[in-house]
Amino acid sequence: MTKEQILNIAEECLEGSDRFVVDVNVDKNNVIDVFIDADTQVTIENCVELSRFVEEHLNRDVEDYELNVSSAGIDFPLKKLRQYNKYVGKDLLVSFVDDTKKIFRLISFDEKQIKAHEVVTKKYGKLSKMSLADAVNLCFDEIKEVKPYINF
Repeated sequence: MTKEQILNIAEECLEGSDRFVVDVNVDKNNVIDVFIDADTQVTIENCVELSRFVEEHLNRDVEDYELNVSSAGIDFPLKKLRQYNKYVGKDLLVSFVDDTKKIFRLISFDEKQIKAHEVVTKKYGKLSKMSLADAVNLCFDEIKEVKPYINF
């Protein structure tokens, strides 16, 4: 079974919902990982439903496999443009192709770039203060990876 076959099955199941496939991995040992996201939230029940649907469309008599379905969690990079909707007004950790990393607060995005304020942290002894720099446009071809950023 191929990544494309699993992707097609998963997308069929999620059609008409606010959930969507972010990524599918099939390794050489037939371990299948399906990562989903939603415009709202992904529940355990959503993952179970998709897992059962995929299993109904695969034949264990033909191929032995292990199937894992999970949400694209907070530590998972944003891979689909649709995922950025949930993060407008929120902080993102952006890793650039030159291996630098910076935190930005997302303003808007399109298929070519994101518009965001850099989050600047200034230290005052043991205290630190966060402020926002002027808005900048970051082209996706300059970006290696974008992840949600949670500041505790």
